[in-house]
Amino acid sequence: MNSRTTLYRDKHNAKLLGVCAGIADYTGVDVFWVRLGAVALNFAVSPLVLPAYFAAGFLLQKKPPHLYSDNQEEQYWQRVRQSPHRTAREIRSRFRDIDRRLADVETYYVSNNPRLTQEIEQLR
Repeated sequence: MNSRTTLYRDKHNAKLLGVCAGIADYTGVDVFWVRLGAVALNFAVSPLVLPAYFAAGFLLQKKPPHLYSDNQEEQYWQRVRQSPHRTAREIRSRFRDIDRRLADVETYYVSNNPRLTQEIEQLR
């Protein structure tokens, strides 16, 4: 499994054990909302939330310090975790766009160079 698609405790942004910060990092949701949800769940299902929080705090691994090289990479992996199919579609779309632009460049150079056009046709 890819280390970027694993749920970690985020001790860097932690208030207690880093579980809420890790969930926020994993889902891409702001950590404030995750913490607010945890507090609300604590009032709704009180006997289960605190033990689950501490169990997750002890079972989850600490987030590696240099997991992402920059903020853009972190956002990319959050999108992958949220919707891998949508991310794959976006990547395919980008490659199609690059392929189309490359074909335009190729057409430009080939149309202005009849000798090159003839050589390419011979290769086909």
